[in-house]
Amino acid sequence: MNDSEDRRALAERVRAACIEAALAGYENAAVAGLCGEGALEVAISAMRQVDIDAIVARGPRDG
Repeated sequence: MNDSEDRRALAERVRAACIEAALAGYENAAVAGLCGEGALEVAISAMRQVDIDAIVARGPRDG
């Protein structure tokens, strides 16, 4: 496995974590009764709170 593949795998894990956070944040906000715009703001906030350091510490290929 080369460095480029490692970087891509890590980027894919970061993207997946952001998508997971956004979906969960949006769903929780919608269930709480927020409008679509409010739920979107919660989803964006959730993505901002993704722990990038934890993802990087696990390495590019760790699940």
